Amino acid sequence: MNVNVAIVGTGGFSRMHAEVLAEMKDVCVKAFCGTSMEKAAAIAQEFNAKPYEHIDQMLVEEEIDALYICVPPFAHGDIEQKAIDRKIPFFVEKPLGVKDEEPRQIEEQVKRYNLITSVGYHFRYQETVIQMKKYLQANTVGMATGRWIGSMPEVAWWRDQKRSGGQFIEQTTHIVDLLRYVVGEVKEVYASYATRAMDKKYDGVSVADVGAVILTLENGSVATITNTCIVPGNLSEVGLSIYTSEGVLEWTPERLKECIGDQVSEHDNKCNPYKRESEAFIHAVQTGDRSRILSSYEDAYKTFKVTEAALRSANSGTAVKLEDEF
Repeated sequence: MNVNVAIVGTGGFSRMHAEVLAEMKDVCVKAFCGTSMEKAAAIAQEFNAKPYEHIDQMLVEEEIDALYICVPPFAHGDIEQKAIDRKIPFFVEKPLGVKDEEPRQIEEQVKRYNLITSVGYHFRYQETVIQMKKYLQANTVGMATGRWIGSMPEVAWWRDQKRSGGQFIEQTTHIVDLLRYVVGEVKEVYASYATRAMDKKYDGVSVADVGAVILTLENGSVATITNTCIVPGNLSEVGLSIYTSEGVLEWTPERLKECIGDQVSEHDNKCNPYKRESEAFIHAVQTGDRSRILSSYEDAYKTFKVTEAALRSANSGTAVKLEDEF
């Protein structure tokens, strides 16, 4: 089955996904939709696709088998709804939104119509993450510590709480998702956020630039995840450390370090997880087999709920229990 794909969004992630899709057999990138015809035309020309400024026009004029949604957090909701209305399978980049209302409504409809979906938590597709998950299934986790340390992205919407949701929702969501995937579900969240430096460096900063979150998991283990966007970019650090009775696992996007007893081994990530996630999604569209999709919309919504609960906790100063919210 030949799969005709349309992409909503014209940024770096749209181009990256288009490049992956263009190399896949029986896949055609048919159209791009952007916030302006100029932006859409610029990227569409690169892939011999048709540009659109309005998604309704694109979905009417093109025969689309799958939709890729690569837009900022505040732009989610209406696009996914249009895909659902037309029963078009969709791949969406994280996060799912800024506030809970729209992702919750989308999740309910995706489940109701049994629509094929995938969400861009690409770390799940890494060889090192698969290896880490397999090891942890046979060992008891006591504690985990995660981090997303870096600089503030040079885009105005990212600094705006109402448009980005803040760093924990927009970036650190990857670490939350990994914790859920390899360790277990979260039942309680307590967070403390602050703004220390970035509001003095940039105009219009309403997001916190430092944060610490404590998570209690359903299996009894505990975790802490910290993030900040105040350090220079060359000092960035992303990772997840997991402590078990048998040893310690240190994961970064580049490699996995296993310290088991007296043995230390390192495993580099050699695959392209972006390619793997698209192959899994396109395979599902072609065959109906969803077994290779590691993050559906329904699953990703659970990650979103944890990050959104952290924001609520930071605002209220109290812990948020997730057990009764699903």
